[in-house]
Amino acid sequence: MIDLRKIKKLIELVEESQIASLKISENGETIEISKSVGSPVLTAPTPTGTHHHLIAPTAQNSLPDTEGQKKATSDNNAALHHVKSPMVGTVYLSPTPGSDPFVKVGQVVTQGQTLCLVEAMKMYNQIEADKSGTITACLVENASPIEFEQPLFIIE
Repeated sequence: MIDLRKIKKLIELVEESQIASLKISENGETIEISKSVGSPVLTAPTPTGTHHHLIAPTAQNSLPDTEGQKKATSDNNAALHHVKSPMVGTVYLSPTPGSDPFVKVGQVVTQGQTLCLVEAMKMYNQIEADKSGTITACLVENASPIEFEQPLFIIE
């Protein structure tokens, strides 16, 4: 049986992120967590094949404010390039806690330069600029959960 603490942590991650559903298989058991009308629903098969449903309450305002993203991607989208996350995980904007961030808004970056780290499954993955230009916006907060293809930075 999958550890109950892991299940609770997964529910919290789904609540705090913008992802709609998450499915994980471990030791022949599958857990699927999906959001519905403000609450994630957990479906876990037992060895007998029956399903148990767990509905967890969500916190108000559990989704991050996207107004900054809407403003940054307004009418002049043609010159803007979005650097997107290649995976689900937790984003870190600096190499170590308390240190300066990899990049700042207004900074000129070159292709291949590290912009941030994404932790996924206890592995730290460097996210690099896929084009040269100026960072015009950082669309995520440090140590926040992110989803696949979520915009992280805008390069002009």
